[in-house]
Parts: sequence; C-alpha cells; structure tokens
Amino acid sequence: MTDSARAHVPESVAKGREVVACLEHVTKIFDDAPAVDDLNLEIYEGEFFSLLGPSGCGKTTSLRMLGGFEEPTSGRILLGGRDVTYQAPYHRDVNTVFQSYALFPHLNVFENVAFGLRRRHLEKAEVARRVGSLLEIVDLPNFEKRRAAQLSGGQQQRVALARALVNEPKLLLLDEPMSALDAKLRRQMQIELKRIQTQVGITFLYVTHDQEEAMTMSDRLAVMRAGKIEGIGSPRDVYDSPSTEFVATFLGASNLLTGEITSTGGPFATVTMSDASTLSVPSDRVPDTGGATNVKVGVRPEKISIGAANASTPPGHNALRGQVRVSTFTGVGNQYLVDTASGVELTVYAQNIGQESAPRSGDNVTLTWPAEHTFAVRPMRGGRRDDEEPSEGE
Repeated sequence: MTDSARAHVPESVAKGREVVACLEHVTKIFDDAPAVDDLNLEIYEGEFFSLLGPSGCGKTTSLRMLGGFEEPTSGRILLGGRDVTYQAPYHRDVNTVFQSYALFPHLNVFENVAFGLRRRHLEKAEVARRVGSLLEIVDLPNFEKRRAAQLSGGQQQRVALARALVNEPKLLLLDEPMSALDAKLRRQMQIELKRIQTQVGITFLYVTHDQEEAMTMSDRLAVMRAGKIEGIGSPRDVYDSPSTEFVATFLGASNLLTGEITSTGGPFATVTMSDASTLSVPSDRVPDTGGATNVKVGVRPEKISIGAANASTPPGHNALRGQVRVSTFTGVGNQYLVDTASGVELTVYAQNIGQESAPRSGDNVTLTWPAEHTFAVRPMRGGRRDDEEPSEGE
C-alpha cells in the first residue's frame, strides 16, 4: 500500500474499513499519450468517492479499468484484495450505471431490475423480495409493470440504479449518470443518490465533471488533471485547502494573488504583494516551494467581508483596499468585482441579510477576512506548476 494511495484518508473513513478497490501505479496509454499516468488510489468500504475533473483528465478511463472494460498498460487493480487487473467484467464483484442507463425497452421495471437475479437462477420468492425492497429504496413502489418509455428521466435513472444494486456488488461504478437530467432534477437526485448509498451501504465510485455533484454527495473526492490526481480528501478539505492552483480554480470560485514569501516561522507566514501590502497565511497551508519564494495566495469569495474604505481591520484578519467595479444583486446575496491596488480583481460574495445599503460601482471599499481562511499554492506557468518539467515537444 503506497503512501500516495493512502494520502488524505480521514481516520473516520479508513479506521476498521476494508479497502474495496485499489489502483497501484496504474497507467493507460492511448496512441502514445497517457490517459491515466501512474495513478495510486484506495477506495474504502461504504464510502461515496468521486473522481472529478474536466473532459480528458482520465476519470472515465480509470472507472472503465476498475470495471474491466479497459486493461491498464501497466500497474495493478485490486478489488477486495484480489488482483483483477486482467479479469473480465463479469468476473468482478462490480456493477456499473452508465450515462444512458441502458434499460431493456422490451422489459418492464420489475424484469429490468430482476435481470441479474434471473441469470443467477435465484428462487422466484427471493427475486420478488429483493426487487420489491430495491424499488422501495429508490422510491418507485408500484412501478413494477411500467415500461422504460413510460418513465421520466429521473425514474429511469432510479431503475438503472436498482438494477445495478440488486446483486449487492462490492463496488458500484457510476459514470456521469445525471448528465441527461435538467438542472432542477439533477439537484434533487444528488440528495436522493446520497440517501440511497447511505441506506444500502455499498461503496460508490462516482465520475463527474460537475463540482456541485461531487461536493454534495462525496465522503471523499479526487480532482484529476492530465491523468493524475492533483487533490484528494474530503470536500471541505479540498475546497478550503487546495493543493494546487488548478484545484483552487477548478473546484469553486477562488481569488488568487501573486506574492512572495517574505517571512516564515510560527503559525503564520507573511506574503508580500506587488504593492507592498502583506497577507498572513497559515504555515500549514503554505506549500513546499523547493526554495522558491513566489506563490499564489488565495481566498474564497464567500470568506470575504466588504466594508467602507475607512473601516478598521479586525485582529487576526487580512485586509486589502480596492474600488468596486461591478455590484450585482443575485437574490440570495450580492456579488462584487473589486479592483485592488495590486491590479488584481477580486470577487466577493455577500449574503443577503437585509443590510440597509450595499456598496455600489465606483465605491472605495475595504476587504477583510480571517487569516486562517487564506491558503497558498505554487503558481502555474503555461498550464503547469513551476516545479513541473516541460513535456517532450514543448
């Protein structure tokens, strides 16, 4: 078990739990280009784990290798401690829910869900018991006789989920199953899917490019880029303490300012901006820069308070002065774009709590936030971190 595979596993997740799935130094190459590059990952019993990233990052290829639909170029895949690297899908204790749901149109809901049980030649009463139980769990009782064409998109998704769960696999793979649903139904299904996973207790591996889906449902998530994991941990940890500039910008909105580390030691490091203003960053959120002093300092828009230009800075807070360029009312709050003295535009989200007056475009303001909400990451150059080597041909 490698250190990288074990990284960022909260004790509450790992303690006393079996490793259901393990990828050890897995690489998959298509046309001389790595789709997955030396990937190490462990997924634990009973957790909802998401692979998150943009198109082409390797997340679906990783899922397909776990399911047996693709073979790795190198590395090992273990399920329940058993090496299944080159075993066919039907020899793995894994089921998959695809984007298209792939329901059998000539079968009704009951027969769709019962399909896998029929192939195992279970007794008729046991088939009826399991199918009925799963349809209750996915909130589709009394739908047994309906055909797929008579169901809404959300209902079809639930039938596909019940069909995948009825054989009680060790691991359920879900490949962007909500991509065909409208936004409102997708949000409803996020809560439903997490409820179902908690109720059945089966390990879910969910692949998505949607940050809200991954944040809402996951116990842990991994953010992938160019075949590698750039950040992994609980949604809160990855969001509040991103490990790279890519993670900071991909997972939610983030303000990033370029600065130089000018003081270290103690609980906070000091980073100096181009206009000589300084920001305090918790020392445990400053990356190992390998001797370099340049960093990107970040703060999430909802962490920032916006006040009058002459407002004082509370103890333990960072502060920047600026001018409001755009002020927008969004219903639940206000969104501001603020030009700072260092030339960087910051985004601020302020909740609508009924304050009498909100800053308007052109107003000079002070932005403050608790120093512990600040993080730092290594800057990227030309799409890569400054500690990465250029690839061949660059």
